[in-house]
Amino acid sequence: MCRVLEVSRSGLYAWRSRDVSAAEQRREERTEEVKAIHAEVKARYGSPRLHAERVSRGHACSVNFVAQVMREAGIAARTKRTFRQTTDSNHGLPVAPHVLARASDPGEPNTRWCAGLTHIPTREGWLYLAVVEDLCRRRIVGGSMSETMTRRLVVDALEMALAARLQGSSGAGLVAHSDRGSQYARAHDQRRLKEEGITCRMSRRGNCWDHAAMESFFASLKKELVHDQDYVTRAEAKASIVEYIETFYNRVRRHSALGDVAPGEYERTYNQTHR
Repeated sequence: MCRVLEVSRSGLYAWRSRDVSAAEQRREERTEEVKAIHAEVKARYGSPRLHAERVSRGHACSVNFVAQVMREAGIAARTKRTFRQTTDSNHGLPVAPHVLARASDPGEPNTRWCAGLTHIPTREGWLYLAVVEDLCRRRIVGGSMSETMTRRLVVDALEMALAARLQGSSGAGLVAHSDRGSQYARAHDQRRLKEEGITCRMSRRGNCWDHAAMESFFASLKKELVHDQDYVTRAEAKASIVEYIETFYNRVRRHSALGDVAPGEYERTYNQTHR
């Protein structure tokens, strides 16, 4: 082999007995750190978020280095699957106008909420999930799950958000945004918003960008959790989804819209600077 590769035997033996250089040792340590973080977040991060997480732990490096380590180690973030539409906007119910600009900055907590509905597959059948997200902190503040897509589903998610965030105070100045689905256009949901003084606004027909924040959350939920699961029962799915939202998404997961900061950390910093 030395003859074929035109390498001297003495050079080969010297290379084999040589200690690992300091640079190579540092690279191996950094590679192990990246692998450990990737395993810790259950393969939910790509190179940008892995880089942000590593930097937050006091380990400076470039995002390109993290991407290279991932390629060499054969690790990657979970990928999304084909989108399936669940919103039924072909109804005769009245819809609210759209005023929540896509580029608008919510600025303050509890001034812009976004609500949405999706479905989760289980061996028992579909499990329907409705959530409410505070756009200022990208935090899920209300949620509800049911085996049927009833009108109560979205109202229960709203009630949870009202109890947790408004705590009996007025919702004046708060805009609640949703798609044009029949569940959000029905009288019960509209009445509760009006009772709390909350302004209701809906996406324009056929414009998915108006509802991008909520679609982004559902994409993350399914890519990072649901698509790798085979839920036997709806109860199993409920427990898994609650754990993902409460212990990972709301507290740990870094969000690009917040500068790659987790919602919980962003909220703590906000509260400290606005006392």
